[in-house]
Amino acid sequence: MASIDFYINTTGFEYDLDLSGSGLGFFGDSGFGASVEVGKYQGSTFVTDGAGSIQGPQGKNIKYLNPGSGIVGAASSGIGLQAIPNYQSTLNIRFSHSSAVKAQNCEMRVYDRYSINNAATGVTTKAAEIIHPNELLKTFDDSAVLIGSGDDQWTTPGGSGSTLSFSNSPGMSGLYANGASTRAATRHDWFAVISASPDSIGPKSDYGLYFALEYL
Repeated sequence: MASIDFYINTTGFEYDLDLSGSGLGFFGDSGFGASVEVGKYQGSTFVTDGAGSIQGPQGKNIKYLNPGSGIVGAASSGIGLQAIPNYQSTLNIRFSHSSAVKAQNCEMRVYDRYSINNAATGVTTKAAEIIHPNELLKTFDDSAVLIGSGDDQWTTPGGSGSTLSFSNSPGMSGLYANGASTRAATRHDWFAVISASPDSIGPKSDYGLYFALEYL
């Protein structure tokens, strides 16, 4: 039996988004309920309902800064996408199967919650795959930033017109994520950073995430 689940890392433990609410909500720098300015990107991320009115656990937040970097949490400056560890990612996408299988042709779409071929309405989204199982941002002597092997540039996904591809067969915790992996496993984990910007004032609810893959 196969399933896809979505998790966030909050206060040191994994939180399954299926437990409550409709998913993630993006808010301003001051926290839950704070608006995001038009043309700016969110400063905080929470589990919430479709209307953004029920406050759930707070997730990790990565704010888009420029095509190759983002701001982690409340940091005052940005870092390159490949320097962001898996545990700081916005979302852990998990595929599980009762027997060991390979995963391929994995993709994420951001859509309007009506058709996966339509782009989301009123929101510009930036997203990237993170492949950085090491939990450290820097080496032990603090001399250099540790680099992963995920995307080094943000993508702007929108329906079928622009999708974000993910690594084949990353295995549990994404330990084997790379372009050539053919590892069979009962669980595969992908990690994504997601940053959203409203195109106009007002709440945005025609906004959803879709993930698909082939397994064999």
